[in-house]
Amino acid sequence: MKKPILTSLQPMSNYRWTICSLVFFATTINYLDRQVISLLKPMLEKEFNWSESDYSNIVASFQLAYALGMLGVGSIIDKIGSKLGYAVSLILWSIASIMHAFATSTFGFGVVRAFLGVTEAGNFPAAIKTVAEWFPKKERAFATGIFNSGTNIGAVIAPLIVPWIALTYSWQMAFILTGAVGFLWLIFWFLLYTSPAKNKFVNAAELQHINSDEDSEVIEGAEVQADIPWSKLLTYKQTWAFAVGKFLSDGVWWFFLFWLPAFLISEYGLVGMEISFPVAVVYLMAGVGSVAGGWLPMWLMNTKGWSMVRARKTAMLIYAFIPILVMFSQAAGSYNMWYAVIVIGVAMSAHQAWSANILTTVSDMFPKKSIGAVIGIGGMFGGFGSITVAKSAGALLDYYKAQGNVQTGYYILFLFCGTAYLIAWFLMFRVLAPKMTPIQPGVK
Repeated sequence: MKKPILTSLQPMSNYRWTICSLVFFATTINYLDRQVISLLKPMLEKEFNWSESDYSNIVASFQLAYALGMLGVGSIIDKIGSKLGYAVSLILWSIASIMHAFATSTFGFGVVRAFLGVTEAGNFPAAIKTVAEWFPKKERAFATGIFNSGTNIGAVIAPLIVPWIALTYSWQMAFILTGAVGFLWLIFWFLLYTSPAKNKFVNAAELQHINSDEDSEVIEGAEVQADIPWSKLLTYKQTWAFAVGKFLSDGVWWFFLFWLPAFLISEYGLVGMEISFPVAVVYLMAGVGSVAGGWLPMWLMNTKGWSMVRARKTAMLIYAFIPILVMFSQAAGSYNMWYAVIVIGVAMSAHQAWSANILTTVSDMFPKKSIGAVIGIGGMFGGFGSITVAKSAGALLDYYKAQGNVQTGYYILFLFCGTAYLIAWFLMFRVLAPKMTPIQPGVK
């Protein structure tokens, strides 16, 4: 059945990019809140006498709660919708962030980090679901790349303001002020967000564009009839392709998120505010990768005429090769710290390009009504992969620090970070979902 042709020459509105901006800012806040603890690590280590393993246990408590939260939150957001699901999640994680200021022990930090993890799990299921509702498939990776760059902007803002707040006021105030930012976002979310069909700022041309996928009528009609249960989703190889990809790659990002400041401090002896600018540079580079990574497959489809599957797989293969460079970051840094910073920035840029596309594979292969659940399943596996990396990092760094050679521990971790994406790409697109066949309810 062909799409109706607009009889007027009404230009298309672009309100979908306003929605994308809202999701971008929510993701920025999400990562601002979660990164505070890594920047305060040297201060909190002294106050609470943490070892590397203590810190890794606190990180792992966040990741375990995040993983388990992903298991259920995606399905909840599928049921209650993007608007309410996003709002509830952000309110709760803002409260959790503020509660860090009242922790008085290592165990207390573990508890509040777990609360932050389970509540922050709602961000990506809600974000990907929102993008799927507002963008046709050919634009989704680009839109995902834009909102996903919020992870980098949050990580850029954090080192510029968190150490200053902590040194000027207190570490408690750093948690309180960053946690309170989320409540400002809620005002704009409730004022500006409604579904595309009901939004007064979306004209007929833009609504037709949003629903322009060739298979949208089939999928939309099927969604009304069937809601794929969580247990059924686990029978699809496409679900496992996404889960395996997240398991192998998420831990790399989380390792850098929680250990990059500590690596630069131990390797180059940075103190106080000296850590802020190098960390900010790394995440600015990663932000460019997120947007460019989403743009490339769209460009391949629009200008080269490639199919969505070919463009997505090719782009992700390119991004999988680039992180190999991180294995040489310490050698480069032996000449100048900034060489290491740039190499790590390039690798993290590739991760964000990868992330923009792996998240989009869900909306490529699954109907809109099941996107939140699949993102949740993959996020859970990504969380378990991150826990594995965090616990390994704590054990390795404690061991080699005791030997007086912590750099070896970091090198072993960089070896994994450099190769994880190629292994993930092979398993996803050579073993589990080589054709990225779309799932339709009732058809296995």
